[in-house]
Amino acid sequence: MQLPLLTILILLFFLLYSSVKVLKEYERGVVFRLGRLIGAKGPGIFLLIPVIDRMTKVSLRTVVLDVPPQDIITKDNVSIKVNAVVYFRVMDPNRAVVEVEDYLYATSQLAQTTLRSILGQAELDELLSAREKINTELQQILDEATDAWGIKVTQVEIKHVDLPQEMQRAMAKQAEAERERRAKVINAEGEFQASTRLFEAAEILNKQPVTIQLRFLQTLREIATENNSTIIFPVPIDLVKPFIKILESKSEETPKSTT
Repeated sequence: MQLPLLTILILLFFLLYSSVKVLKEYERGVVFRLGRLIGAKGPGIFLLIPVIDRMTKVSLRTVVLDVPPQDIITKDNVSIKVNAVVYFRVMDPNRAVVEVEDYLYATSQLAQTTLRSILGQAELDELLSAREKINTELQQILDEATDAWGIKVTQVEIKHVDLPQEMQRAMAKQAEAERERRAKVINAEGEFQASTRLFEAAEILNKQPVTIQLRFLQTLREIATENNSTIIFPVPIDLVKPFIKILESKSEETPKSTT
């Protein structure tokens, strides 16, 4: 008599244990009663009717989906490999369970096909330079496609673009040629500015000859600071002209005095 009672108590305990469900704040339980959708339950504690109710647990946290590398041929016929990452979250647990068999797998497959389709319509230069624009376009397309599943795609980012070795060498040569071109242009601009300044300085010196002597004296001062070398420089004739005139005047006065 006691054994059947104990068995019944144990059975009731397991039935009660299986009917009590506790979900975390970011979880929802989609409940089906005899195959019909009842709705989403949670968070917290709630009861299910044993044998009759079935629950599918859905997480509402943002899912980070890594899209594996895809072989893509761009619009300008360049073969590349591109991988990406997709950020999405479930907004409607009921539709995420009812409308699609496995929303994680479905979103992953949709992201791969969309990535190949969109990048195949872009040229390589656009893919490398306008990545933000392509990311926005991918996000909008995926968000519209998954809206029927109760999923919100918040962000799509292209992680890595794997170029062929030949293309990498060609781009390196192009970048090197571009740097050389810029260096030559900068050098030419510097020469032009220097020649312009020298021309302006020559005009100023031509208008004021005394500035040439001042510049000469400044050069002598700079040379005088160097004690390790011997420098021979010519003396400008303008500096000795007064002395020459004095000597000439004295030589003219000497014959007159002897007579």
